[in-house]
Amino acid sequence: MTANLAQTPHRGPALDAFRLIAAVLVVTIHTSPLASVSPLADFWLTRVLARLGVPFFLVTTGYFLARRGWRGLRGFWLRTLGVYLAAAVLYLPLNLYAGLSPAAWLRGFVWEGTFYHLWYFPALLWGVLLARGLAKLGTRPGLAVAAALYLIGLGGDSYFGLADRIPALHGFYAAVFSLTEYTRNGLFYAPVFLLLGAALAESTRPPRLRPAALGFGLSFAGMTAEGLWLHSLHVQRHDSMYLLLPVCLVFLFRLLLAGNAGRWRAARDASLLVYILHPGCIVAVRGLARALGLWEPLVENSLGHFAAVLALSAAAAALLIRLAPLPRRPDARAWRALDIGALLHNLEVLQQAAGPGRRVMAVVKADAYGHGAKTVARVLQQAGVRDFAVATLAEGIALRKAGIRGHILILGWTDPAEAPLLRRWRLTQTVASLAHGQALAAQGYRLRVQIALDTGMHRLGVPADDHAALAALYALPGLRVEGVFSHLCVSDSLAGDDRAFTHAQANKFAEAIAWLRQNGYDPGVAHLLASYGLLNADEALNRAAGDLVRAGIALYGVHSDGAPTRRALPLRPVLSLKARVAAVQVLAAGETAGYGRAFTAARETRLAVLTIGYADGLPRCLPARGGRVLLHGAFCPMVGRMCMDQLLVDVTDAPAVAPGDTATLLGQDGGAAIPAEELAARCDTITNELLSRLSPRLGLIAR
Repeated sequence: MTANLAQTPHRGPALDAFRLIAAVLVVTIHTSPLASVSPLADFWLTRVLARLGVPFFLVTTGYFLARRGWRGLRGFWLRTLGVYLAAAVLYLPLNLYAGLSPAAWLRGFVWEGTFYHLWYFPALLWGVLLARGLAKLGTRPGLAVAAALYLIGLGGDSYFGLADRIPALHGFYAAVFSLTEYTRNGLFYAPVFLLLGAALAESTRPPRLRPAALGFGLSFAGMTAEGLWLHSLHVQRHDSMYLLLPVCLVFLFRLLLAGNAGRWRAARDASLLVYILHPGCIVAVRGLARALGLWEPLVENSLGHFAAVLALSAAAAALLIRLAPLPRRPDARAWRALDIGALLHNLEVLQQAAGPGRRVMAVVKADAYGHGAKTVARVLQQAGVRDFAVATLAEGIALRKAGIRGHILILGWTDPAEAPLLRRWRLTQTVASLAHGQALAAQGYRLRVQIALDTGMHRLGVPADDHAALAALYALPGLRVEGVFSHLCVSDSLAGDDRAFTHAQANKFAEAIAWLRQNGYDPGVAHLLASYGLLNADEALNRAAGDLVRAGIALYGVHSDGAPTRRALPLRPVLSLKARVAAVQVLAAGETAGYGRAFTAARETRLAVLTIGYADGLPRCLPARGGRVLLHGAFCPMVGRMCMDQLLVDVTDAPAVAPGDTATLLGQDGGAAIPAEELAARCDTITNELLSRLSPRLGLIAR
């Protein structure tokens, strides 16, 4: 989702910044800053304006959960439960002081909160579960159900005095309040805001500043009028829910999205801590005021009370943040930067090239060719990809643990003794041979498998014309055959004899599929073409291609090498590789540097020390093969011998280079670029090898 930049002169972490504002608004609710000045003004501040705070937290939660395709919901739920439990324990002494019974505490913990502000956590925990269930109906139908629940809750909140006058509703709400104290909970309140966030995440309309600001202004003015009207009627049982509150939140969130860019983690942490700590700070301020004889300025004066509570809450939050371990910055040393827009663009291009009725299977083996398999798979899953391919059992399990659903095919051999893990993690295993299939079936599990057909590569697979072996595999009771596939070994070549061999492979594959169908065997999904099969596809290959196209290196916007292809697809490189300048050394002419004194300065030379080396996956031979980096848009040659963790670069002709600068080893800097194909060619290899060797210790940033 992108903003209209013409209407957005400044962009920053607006969502995270508003979290702090929302937390302050919650503090106002419990301190009534304007009570000493004007009761009506205080009502507007604390019972109208401040009611934006908690729903904003819920909309934000729904937005980010939906952006991730609701993956990782279990982890989110457990983390939230952990925070809630810690907060409940923190306030337990006050609960005991107030004489709260264990039964009441337990009931509060499960549903209403153990302290007056902690209601939010069970509301969030139950609300997320309900919202996820409703989202499975589709966001719009789910939102309609959540809106209906909100309207029911509205009758038990701000509109209670009106609803209670209706005999049928009087009995209904009497029953409701015999079970729960408020309708502000995980059933009636939270789901609608969570699903509004989900709808905003799924919206294809870019947020525009002016319409969002106008919409928020008008809707909030309407909510102000609504709140003051209800207040004048004295019908509010509580004042958390207004008819126009969801409308206000939609426009407010779009307004913030229009100016949002980046993250402010400290603001997130501070807002949560202020929310949790401020009631304890209210108690502390009152105790200090009494002890110090400052009751009038710190308690009776509403503004002074609010200021003291907010200051103490902020100080406590800041102290806890300072004491907490600092997260590792992924861009502190050397890192991979992923262009998510380029990845999604490539997916669309490849899907169009595959043609109608054919799906893209995303090949994410070898950590998605060095791009970060979990991150890539999550992005692609959200974009609609439901078929993934890996090389090993461990890679498949890692994807499942990361929340990846759909089909995950293990392209390589797996030890049959690992069958329990294949079953547990719902992975589809490649059958590499008849003997392999028999060994898998003998483990006693019902396993999902695809049969690899050997059409001429002579690597893994059952010979495509071995009909007896194929029939035997289908007869095995422990295997559920979900597909068949083969691999083209020279599809990257346009040479005449190689093209003839590729067509022969395609014919063998098509004949095997035909034989299966003619003899009553369901081949399931069939797939033959990988990246170069698609790039060099002609009519004959397209006819034999099957149901899927396995997109590997092409998905990441690069070619294996510089060889021409039949189709020039507008693919974009997804990955950039960056490193920091740690130091700049000045050498006099004749001085040497690095291991083996491999570099000798021919003139006064400035050498930059980069924080990356061959342990990060770079080929050690690069400096000797003419390797170069980009600094401030200028090409700078690598010199000397590459170290395990460091690299020397001649920056004599780039005098502005200084420690802390960012060097680009792959990707674009200004108007210049270093493509992966260039680095691979310098090292006499292919991009597949170059990228898949990138070390996991490299940080990963996805934008």
